[in-house]
Amino acid sequence: MGKIGIFFGSDTGNTRRVAKSIAKKLGDDAADPVNVNKASVDDVLSYGALILGTPTLGDGELPGLTSGAQAESWEEFLPQLKGKDFSGKVVAIFGLGDQEGYGHEFVDAMIEIYEVVKAGGATVVGSWSTDGYTFEKSKAIVDGDFVGLVIDHDNQKELTEERVDAWLDQIKSDLLAA
Repeated sequence: MGKIGIFFGSDTGNTRRVAKSIAKKLGDDAADPVNVNKASVDDVLSYGALILGTPTLGDGELPGLTSGAQAESWEEFLPQLKGKDFSGKVVAIFGLGDQEGYGHEFVDAMIEIYEVVKAGGATVVGSWSTDGYTFEKSKAIVDGDFVGLVIDHDNQKELTEERVDAWLDQIKSDLLAA
């Protein structure tokens, strides 16, 4: 089992593909990515280092049944993590969004995950610059940066690998030290 747990929610499969790419790039340091609809709270809490990924659906929502996802996802799983102890854990978050079609709620779902793990005492790493994106607003900005890596697979697919590599260079040592 790798030292870094990777959990994601997905509807179209793009977030799963990014999670798998991250795991491949981390090699033996990462566990196989797990969809949150197949995970338990104990699975997530068993890791000292976590990478959590989500798309933003509907009106800036987590993926889940009420946002139009085909299966349960973060909407149903995240409430189970509320109030859990994340102290001593290092968490990095990535999110997928469409800055052109949904620039008024760009990657908003990321903030929901961020708030739950932060309230639980996690050290969140991997903030990401808003440079290079064109959007109206995002709830996922704290202190001027996104709370994690942002991927716009719809409009900037050609930048995905480069962004993932730069982000992993930024967070890997923190995750491995957890």
